[in-house]
Amino acid sequence: MMPVRRLQGCRSLHLNEDNGRFLLLAILIVLYLLCGAVVFSAIERPSEVQAHGKWNITLFNFSETFNISLEDLNSFLREYETAIAAGIRADALRPRWDFTGAFYFVGTVVSTIGFGMSTPVTVAGKVFLIFYGLLGCAATILFFNLFLERIITLLAVVMKAVRERRIRNSGLLPPGIRHDFSACSFPGWKPSVYHVMLILGLSAIIISCCASAMYTPVEGWAYLDSLYFCFVTFSTIGFGDLVSSQRADYEYQPLYRLANCLFILMGVCCIYSLFNVISIVIKQVLNWMLQNLCCQRCKFKSNSFPLGRRNAIRPGSRIRKGRFRIKRTPDSGDSGPCESDMEGGGRRLSGEMISMKDLTASNKVSLALMQKQLSESANGYPRTVCGGSRHNGFSGGVGALGIMNNRLAETSNSR
Repeated sequence: MMPVRRLQGCRSLHLNEDNGRFLLLAILIVLYLLCGAVVFSAIERPSEVQAHGKWNITLFNFSETFNISLEDLNSFLREYETAIAAGIRADALRPRWDFTGAFYFVGTVVSTIGFGMSTPVTVAGKVFLIFYGLLGCAATILFFNLFLERIITLLAVVMKAVRERRIRNSGLLPPGIRHDFSACSFPGWKPSVYHVMLILGLSAIIISCCASAMYTPVEGWAYLDSLYFCFVTFSTIGFGDLVSSQRADYEYQPLYRLANCLFILMGVCCIYSLFNVISIVIKQVLNWMLQNLCCQRCKFKSNSFPLGRRNAIRPGSRIRKGRFRIKRTPDSGDSGPCESDMEGGGRRLSGEMISMKDLTASNKVSLALMQKQLSESANGYPRTVCGGSRHNGFSGGVGALGIMNNRLAETSNSR
């Protein structure tokens, strides 16, 4: 009975793999947030206390100089804060709700940037924003995913062409396939996801540097502030402390606004694609961590059974009990967490599971989801998702969209 309990424990790990990954990621995100809060509190809190003290001194001196009570002065400042929320500033700014201002606002809404420099104050405007943003944000996210598919396809084709040229120049191709090079000649080759991540990262840096070179002289910001604005904008965080194209007059104003919109569009698409690729790498790290946790649990349980007992699991032996069967070979080692075969129709841990050695070898890693899509994009192969997913109306997609479509297709097929 003891081996059966061990098998049932491994089976429960198989069935709860997705939940385990979700729980592990949630714990890591909470720890990440706590660490970020500690760091920012240590960096920014002294400056906040110092600024608050200086403001109290300034407020008191102004009250004493002009013989105004602090209550009246604070009331005036609260009214001014309300005016700022409505878009009124002491300096001359362009109108917030003319056509160009409204167009800039809806662009920040559907892209989920949300600077906050313009917000609807009427009831009708707030209600319209709810329905407008619901459809607009969904359509924009779909656009970003389709953009990611085409970027991945382009990068895969370019990487394949570079590899073809390199192999041709090396003289390693047999004469029969020198003029007919195809993926069938080298079936093991797949574009590296890490190369794609590097290219997207460099593209984001180049776009940010070029945009900062434009913002620094035109907006009067420091270059570091311009880079900070680019990251906050392109990642759709959108704090709103720095917002471009807000002054009333600019030299070459139409050209600057067009360049501003193009930089924001390219930057958001590039950073969104980069985030999708990084998220897949993070998922591989989570799989590796779960694999180690599962192996440690299996080792701990195996230590509870002496090897001299009749029912103990030894390398190269098979154990049958009820519906379950386990098979272990001497060369399997600890390569997989409790590799079990369940005759009742169970499933292994994720096929995307990789070892840390493979994870750190950037030129040899085969990440199941993205690299399969990269290879198919480069070679022009048709992509099928979960067998009958096309018949269910779920397309392939790349990154987060591909993962969601695969899961929807699996759910539809199971029904």
